[in-house]
Amino acid sequence: MNEPAVTLTDYGLTLLCAVLAWRARSTVRADLRPWTAALFVGSGAAALFGGTVHGFFPEPMTVGYRALWPATLLSVGAAGLAAWGLGAHVGTRSAGAQWVTRIAAVAFVIYVVLVLTGLHAFVLAIAFYLPAVIYLTVRFASAYARRRTASRKAGLIGFGLTYAAAAIQQLQISIHPVWFDHNALYHAVQAAAFIMLYKGLSGE
Repeated sequence: MNEPAVTLTDYGLTLLCAVLAWRARSTVRADLRPWTAALFVGSGAAALFGGTVHGFFPEPMTVGYRALWPATLLSVGAAGLAAWGLGAHVGTRSAGAQWVTRIAAVAFVIYVVLVLTGLHAFVLAIAFYLPAVIYLTVRFASAYARRRTASRKAGLIGFGLTYAAAAIQQLQISIHPVWFDHNALYHAVQAAAFIMLYKGLSGE
């Protein structure tokens, strides 16, 4: 196995996301439930496919890489679409919720087409996912400003951890260069972020 710490922490994220998606069926508000499940399923699938690429198919010319890397990008895109949907419905329903979700769906279709036609740069996934996360963060912050509940505070902490995890990955901050590098640390912090976000969504 290549990069065992990265692969195993990715698989740990997959398991965590599966548990959170399952629990969301009974703990999250009905109109948020499908979006919450999609967020965690998409994120978990991205971790599963991405971890398998890191661990077993690191070379771009292998069949595994060519199958799993696009699947990773599509899963990230699905999580991004879910974040747009959550942002439109979290707190009080946004007046433009229908338009937000429709525009996000069209953008997702374009994203899928780009990936399937061979555009596999990870920057494409970031370009689709990051604005969705920022939008969801703003909506959570707005909801918290209106009514300061513990669950909404937990959600905001989750977003803070998400941005911290991204910074760790981009700045390549590691505990150990081999046994727990910046990607593995990113996964560990992101796991905490998902738990806090789940708590935030469960209290809505």
